[in-house]
Amino acid sequence: MSPRPADPYPRDVLAEDEARRVAARRPAPPLEARRGLVVTHRLTGFRGRILRVEAGAVELERGDTIRLFRLDDPTGYVHEGRPVRLVPPGHATGRAGAAGGAPAPAPAPPRTTASGSVAVRHEARVAKASRLLVEGVHDAELVEQVWGDDLRYEGVVVERLDGIDHLEAWLASFRPGAGRRVGVLVDHLVPGSKEARLVAGIRSPHVLVTGTPYVDVWQAVRPRALGIERWPEIPKGRDWKQGICAALGEPDPAVLWRRLKASVRSYADLEPALVGAVEQLIDFVTAAEA
Repeated sequence: MSPRPADPYPRDVLAEDEARRVAARRPAPPLEARRGLVVTHRLTGFRGRILRVEAGAVELERGDTIRLFRLDDPTGYVHEGRPVRLVPPGHATGRAGAAGGAPAPAPAPPRTTASGSVAVRHEARVAKASRLLVEGVHDAELVEQVWGDDLRYEGVVVERLDGIDHLEAWLASFRPGAGRRVGVLVDHLVPGSKEARLVAGIRSPHVLVTGTPYVDVWQAVRPRALGIERWPEIPKGRDWKQGICAALGEPDPAVLWRRLKASVRSYADLEPALVGAVEQLIDFVTAAEA
């Protein structure tokens, strides 16, 4: 891959660590969401400058990318290495109203999408030329289930490759370029894997490849969403899905996939590695190019 421009808001390691263990603990201190403050959304790792707070939502800007999040997102935020709870300007102390009575009632939280973004009403958009590529049908269904609202708002189409082996031919046919960016989500993108070797030669600045360490996208669903402690260990050399089905007592992979997909209600039911990879690709294919 070709080097990318330096990010003025680099990844916040503390935020990523915290996102992996959003556990019950002492409540984070409140912090007024002032314009210009740099914060990190814990679970997605998106770090940016606050542009504005409106109707229970906070708007974060990073370079050419602007994203909306719930102000009271349960996973919280990080500021200067500390977990914080964002509150509207003037509400950090929770003081009473001018008449000395009870504090004014908080506005109703905005409706959010499964990805954690604030849902906004918008007209149908013509699809952008840029594309988001995934390996298979299950990857496409899971991305649609969690990020579908965001992608339709941005006008980004998800296409599946039906195998990473087809990536080179697909890119040659599509011809990425200015205004035609491609984001590629790859399973099992670890050093030495077949997948890593197949994407190693991609050098276009208009193509970004991200991925997860998981053998299959099923494994990117948190086990607790399915009611189990951990994914069973499958011996090397055995088909992973067949092994999982046998271990969980469901012989039909299609039935188990429907059960698994139904257990995913939002990004919180997915592993942070997948959430971060998809968010990074969405940012890439929707950002304005110089």
